[in-house]
Amino acid sequence: MDLFEAVEKRRSIRKFKTDPVPVEDLKKILEAGRLAPSGGNHQPWSFVVVRDSETKKALANAANLQRFIADAGIVLVALGDPSVSRSLHRQDPMIAIEHMVLAATALGYGTCWIGAFNEDEVKKIVKVPENLVVIALLPIGVPDEKPLPRPRKAFKEVFFKEAYGKPLEI
Repeated sequence: MDLFEAVEKRRSIRKFKTDPVPVEDLKKILEAGRLAPSGGNHQPWSFVVVRDSETKKALANAANLQRFIADAGIVLVALGDPSVSRSLHRQDPMIAIEHMVLAATALGYGTCWIGAFNEDEVKKIVKVPENLVVIALLPIGVPDEKPLPRPRKAFKEVFFKEAYGKPLEI
């Protein structure tokens, strides 16, 4: 699957099969995140890869009881380090996450970016040092649903020429 097809096919998956994610595929997904750009190439990120079912259940509970998280083959806990990049320690890990989302989609997996969670609980569960910030959770697994595309704003509502409000015609 090429990049544009992955972008078009990506969906938020909230129902997973119990199939594991093979190590070869996991390596490709993680490598896509490792290669992501970051401001000043500071790479203020780290990721905890969770495969243990009890830990995934605990993370699902810490994520406002979003139980589907526990069904994914893996859950990534994305962390940002403010000591490495004070201004971009939240944005840069999200770039890496999106690279991993697209890689997972290209390999036939589903994902769902999770931003609703109790950070203190997540930190306890996966033993995150106090100086790091939990940015997001990313369940990755074999989808057990095929959601339809969600509505998107029209091109003319999103893109402007030279100044806000001036239509971009291409």
